[in-house]
Amino acid sequence: MKPVSRRHWMTLCAGAASAASLTLSGPSRGLRAVAAAANAPFKLGMVTYKMGEKMTCDQLIALCKEAGLAGVELRTTHGHGVELSLSKSERADVRKKFEDSGVVLVGLGSTYEFHSNNPAVVKKNIEGAKEYAQLAADVGAGGIKVRPNGVNKGEELAVTHERIGKAWGEVAAAAAGLGVEVRMEVHGSEGSREPKSVRAMLDHANHANAKVCWNCNGGETDENGSIRANFDLLKHALGLVHINDIGVPKYPWQELFDLLKECGYSGYCLAEIEGNDDPARFMRYYRTLFDLYTGQPTWPA
Repeated sequence: MKPVSRRHWMTLCAGAASAASLTLSGPSRGLRAVAAAANAPFKLGMVTYKMGEKMTCDQLIALCKEAGLAGVELRTTHGHGVELSLSKSERADVRKKFEDSGVVLVGLGSTYEFHSNNPAVVKKNIEGAKEYAQLAADVGAGGIKVRPNGVNKGEELAVTHERIGKAWGEVAAAAAGLGVEVRMEVHGSEGSREPKSVRAMLDHANHANAKVCWNCNGGETDENGSIRANFDLLKHALGLVHINDIGVPKYPWQELFDLLKECGYSGYCLAEIEGNDDPARFMRYYRTLFDLYTGQPTWPA
């Protein structure tokens, strides 16, 4: 990763300060901002985990419009209420709400996981994930997020990885006919969250609809501070990217965005960050940093 020169850094800071200080001037401005974000090669959105966990769908849509975010992933149990319990008409209402807004419903974030060595537990999670994929299709979401959430003490990792991968592949096959991707988050404890572990699961899934959600975890860099070797393991199956504190240099952010550009990724990068008392203002700053990192100034629209 090339170092940033002082002159370049000062230019970035000046651009960020200028853009972030601007305010929106009404609904049409918000729609233009969302449209600009959606048409950019790199699409910035948000995850409801933390930042939007208490917001309704209407509030999330309003925030996305005000901050220039292209889309949102709705995590289960949050204030938006998009759950399996929704009736057919309620699902249609959610779909129309997002379609009319211009804000893309990028996906639904589930907590279905497949690592248990109890077959009944794994089967229950598989069937639940299939139902969740149907919910995603009904509300117009592009995918669902599933996860590995650990491994089993005393069990060989290869056995756990195979179990997770085959379950993932079964859900991916079922969801393919619905037009819904099944995105495995790089997540969990040691043995499940490493890119090499997720690659092993992916190989066992063996299905084109089994996609990966890159999660920007610590410990992914090599001795030179690069994530390239780990990224290369999964880049061919990227379906989603979760990003977090891009204003904090604890992760090689510039290299990540350069690698995404290099591999031709054109999907969503979703901010998964802590809440803020003024989320719209905070996310406008975030939007500006994202644009500067990716070299695509879409804000303000």
